[in-house]
Amino acid sequence: MSDLTGYFAALGTALLFTATSVQFTLAGQRVGSLVLNRVRLVFAVAWLLIAHLISSFIGLDGGEGFLPLLQAGPERWFWLSLSGIVGLVIGDAFLFQAFLWVGPRLTMLMMSTVPVQTTLIAWLFLGERLRPLQLAAILLTVGGIAWVVNDGRKRLKSNANGNQAPIGAAAPVASTAIAHQAHLQTGAAAVSKDFTRGILFGLGASIGQASGLVLAKVGAVGGFPPLTGTLIRMLAAVVFMWAITLLQRQAWHTLKSVRHDRRALLLITSGSLTGPFLGVTLSLLAVQLAPVGIASTLMALTPVLLLPVSYLVFGERFGWQAWAGTLTALAGVTLLFMV
Repeated sequence: MSDLTGYFAALGTALLFTATSVQFTLAGQRVGSLVLNRVRLVFAVAWLLIAHLISSFIGLDGGEGFLPLLQAGPERWFWLSLSGIVGLVIGDAFLFQAFLWVGPRLTMLMMSTVPVQTTLIAWLFLGERLRPLQLAAILLTVGGIAWVVNDGRKRLKSNANGNQAPIGAAAPVASTAIAHQAHLQTGAAAVSKDFTRGILFGLGASIGQASGLVLAKVGAVGGFPPLTGTLIRMLAAVVFMWAITLLQRQAWHTLKSVRHDRRALLLITSGSLTGPFLGVTLSLLAVQLAPVGIASTLMALTPVLLLPVSYLVFGERFGWQAWAGTLTALAGVTLLFMV
């Protein structure tokens, strides 16, 4: 039963990240990716603090309020903080730079390897074992996701060569893409130094997300409240990210950017609610209750879920490969529920 709850939590994470990607894409188009990254976690921490206050009165997440935060030992703080820095700061830094160099679709192809990497890391360090049918379901789901993303990569290449195929603005997991920055620089980018570095950065982003998930599972061991675990991760990410911002003397520029754009501020606020707050909390619950390889596979469905969203919101059109990949990925998800 706990596994099934974990599966639904992982699917809920994918749905929330789908909504978040749209909101953060629109906000990023207005204020830029760096400002968005710095501000979104601050709002997420604010949402989490409010949730902890509410939990003290109505029993949310066990009704213990800030007690688990105060009682968390140094070891738990270490692993959850490290998870936040690795997954929410360093991983996202690789992710956004990869978008600039090779675009979102090819970066998402690299990110589709997260479940495989997560499973391998969990196998090496946590001793998790998966049944053959579960492994087959993971491979089927990842294959479908890769098929969807590869269709977008071909369209980007075609557009760079002079065709006017629609590109759209679909964005990835975990977190948080800026679609207006996500286009190939030139038709020759595929053989350029930036293209090569973009591929490596995309892989770095997927490694960061996979490592963050495994570290979060280690830190949340023993039934630690997911809400509090998420708060610790976010606090560590905020402190780390804003320390860098202060060293770069970019704090005032960041605050001025969002103060002068109310719509962007609204989008960041709502996106922080659905993504870094609710989405990340559900992701931590998912890896607590289900095998981390399966949970990460379900959470990786965000680019598939973005297909209808991109069609309706951004007017993007897709080839048959994208739809076939969607059906393949959904077949993998169905198999995960059956085994």
